Amino acid sequence: MILVKGSNQVEVENYANIETEKIANWARNTKMSFNDQKSKVMIITKKRPKNRRDIKIFLDNKELQQADTIKYLDITIDRRFNFNQHVDKITEKSMKIVHALSKSAKINWGLRHDVLRIIYNGAKLPLLSYGAPVWIECLKKKHNAIKFKGVHRQINIKIATAYRTTSHEAFCVLTGMTPILIELESQAKIYYNTRGNEKSEQYDSLKHYIQLTQ
Repeated sequence: MILVKGSNQVEVENYANIETEKIANWARNTKMSFNDQKSKVMIITKKRPKNRRDIKIFLDNKELQQADTIKYLDITIDRRFNFNQHVDKITEKSMKIVHALSKSAKINWGLRHDVLRIIYNGAKLPLLSYGAPVWIECLKKKHNAIKFKGVHRQINIKIATAYRTTSHEAFCVLTGMTPILIELESQAKIYYNTRGNEKSEQYDSLKHYIQLTQ
């Protein structure tokens, strides 16, 4: 991944093309090649350009395609760092696991509570929390927080075998599981604490959770 910064689009293009030329020369000297079809360009900015145009970046004299999202280390990054697409992807994937468990339960006359808890801790929670310190800020948006709560609620229903009308908070008490929003923010806080990052002081998981449930 190459990151360049500039005060305007032309400056960014110039810096980026200089770096891609260095990479192309290195590749030729080492007898390597890059797939230009898999190489993408993305502009990261909070501003709305008046005259938006595709940025012209070349690799080995081939223009690279501009994209609105890029997948890096299995985290989907969008041009505004909202991480909305990443939230959609991991919550949809988690729901597929829940549906697969439902089918298995019908075949095997149900899965035991302890088995479901092991599946959640070993498969679903790592999927939902992967890279959390990177995108944790997106949980401040209520629509993203609701998606995570929805996934957590589905697995809680199966563990508690209670009515669907039961509240999410009551499910967490019945199953003894930490609410997903508190769990994710706690993991992010631990990450920042271990690295002496000042961001750790910004997170009050319980306070944020109460705000989202009001």
